[in-house]
Amino acid sequence: MKKESKLKIGIAGLGTIADIQAQAISESGKLTLISVYSRSGEKAGKMGEKYNAKGYSNWEDFISDPELDAVSICTPSGNHLDYGEKSARAGKHVIVEKPIEINIERAKQLIQVCKENKVALAVIYQSRFFPGITELKEKLSEELIGKLFMGNAFINWYRNQDYYDSGVWRGTLALDGGGVLINQAIHTIDLLQWFMGDVESVYGITSTMTHKRMEGEDNAVAVLKFKTGAMGVITGSTSVQPAQARRIELYGEKGTIKIDGDDVQVFLQGSESPSGKDKDNATGASSPLAGFSIIPHRKQFEAIAEAISKGRKPPVSGEESLKSLAIVQAVYESAKTKLPVDIEKYF
Repeated sequence: MKKESKLKIGIAGLGTIADIQAQAISESGKLTLISVYSRSGEKAGKMGEKYNAKGYSNWEDFISDPELDAVSICTPSGNHLDYGEKSARAGKHVIVEKPIEINIERAKQLIQVCKENKVALAVIYQSRFFPGITELKEKLSEELIGKLFMGNAFINWYRNQDYYDSGVWRGTLALDGGGVLINQAIHTIDLLQWFMGDVESVYGITSTMTHKRMEGEDNAVAVLKFKTGAMGVITGSTSVQPAQARRIELYGEKGTIKIDGDDVQVFLQGSESPSGKDKDNATGASSPLAGFSIIPHRKQFEAIAEAISKGRKPPVSGEESLKSLAIVQAVYESAKTKLPVDIEKYF
């Protein structure tokens, strides 16, 4: 691909998030959506027509298109390795929606096959690209509130029973990997560890309390110990009514940072009021697309395209995405063994 050309992308799997990705790609000046794939010819045809892209219901026809540079995989999480491996072996760069896969073992296999075939691997964690979040990360590295000693994440959302019944894969162990932690909460878990640094150990409990016909959890609580010595708590739920905006709390020696929804507030030592806006932004809290903006997706896709054009590792790389997945997997393991789990065992 020439540096001045647009990255030509095809989307595989045409569920809810695929439309968000298609919009984000279409509004970007650095990428172009040239094709979509679904096992359903009807879905592929409608999506292709909507975005002026080629619609395929045959995988071999889709992946063998010589114009195709990269495949964005929007299938259920437990299929990411399968479609990612096929894409990489066809010489296409691989982009997957979070999480990278349902467990560390399968994720590492995907990372390895992309390395072997010399293609880029990126995982969509668009929350890192919300306005103010990227800047906050930079300021934290400059010790905006001093050394961090505690970081908490609260994802207390709501999904009705129809949500879990709407897809045979939702809430299953084989295709979803679990429940609220690996599906809804993992974006916020990724931000928490991005801000606080690597996690050393996890102790967690999980339960399915208000939903039926799901194998995964709809409620979870975890205690974290970070490698810096800091500590923290995660709560995740799809049972809370009314749903609440996700919240992250960062406590440092010189102040406090609170992220409510997507709004960042900074309370510095000695200040009487926080910097930041006071607004109610409960993106994704009550339903998958509640308050959803495509701008963070577009920003990450553009960053991925730029990285690929310059031969750099894209944000968020496969290796980077293992960090949040390892936290989730550790909570699941801890909930079964009733013991703390050392994160290092996954790496």
